[in-house]
Amino acid sequence: MLYIIILQMPAQPLYWAQIQKANWRIHNMKKKWKLYVWISYINLFISAFTFGGGYVIIPMVKKIFVTQKKLLQESEFLDLAAIAQSSPGAIAVNLNVLVAKKLAGIPGIALGLIFSILPPLVILGIISTCYNAFAANPYVSAALTGMQACVAALIVDLAVDMYRTILKEKSRLLDALPVLSFLACAFTGINAAILLVSGSLLYCLALYMTRRRERKVS
Repeated sequence: MLYIIILQMPAQPLYWAQIQKANWRIHNMKKKWKLYVWISYINLFISAFTFGGGYVIIPMVKKIFVTQKKLLQESEFLDLAAIAQSSPGAIAVNLNVLVAKKLAGIPGIALGLIFSILPPLVILGIISTCYNAFAANPYVSAALTGMQACVAALIVDLAVDMYRTILKEKSRLLDALPVLSFLACAFTGINAAILLVSGSLLYCLALYMTRRRERKVS
């Protein structure tokens, strides 16, 4: 006669493993939702209180995500800013969407887009209904003029920070490109997209030639 003995493993370790796995999933889900809420709030705040044009948003985003929270490296942020500038559309919306995508994935795209567009949409809707009162008010005009002066300072500060980062690459071509691009833009009125594409192609060509020379030497 053949006896079959069935040994049952204790269910308690498996039970606790399932509980730990479930707790881990809940913890990760809570972290994701906190990140989603925080990204929504930050995009709403930046979009609502950034006046003076799209370029003003770059220093503010850098201060929050790079300097304060350290969620992005400076090189990563500058790459995202360059992509936002070279892509079609408003640079402020592009940059918010790219940063949100980097941190929160696909849901970040929707959150960055919605909460970047919502504040300007509401503010412009209010201003358009009361345009005559705003346009004729000398204090509103004075406030906008003061904002323009501050915007110029923010853009200069951003340009200095970006140029310092470029100097770390120790490339003569990169050192010269900002100056040449500024002169071309100031005195010829060339399109910014042409400058960006030309700079990218020039540096790619220089990198290719450098690596080719290194291969020949080795």
